[in-house]
Amino acid sequence: MAKKTVASLQTSSKRLTKAIKMVKSAKSGSYTFVESVMTPESVNDWLSKK
Repeated sequence: MAKKTVASLQTSSKRLTKAIKMVKSAKSGSYTFVESVMTPESVNDWLSKK
């Protein structure tokens, strides 16, 4: 289950997006949030990875 929060970030001339997804821990069963800043084109690939 992934939740995508997108914030448009501007640094110099590059356009970047911050994506956040919820990941379930195998040990405890609790959920943690993983954040990453990337180009808008690579967000869907990153979210589809486990």
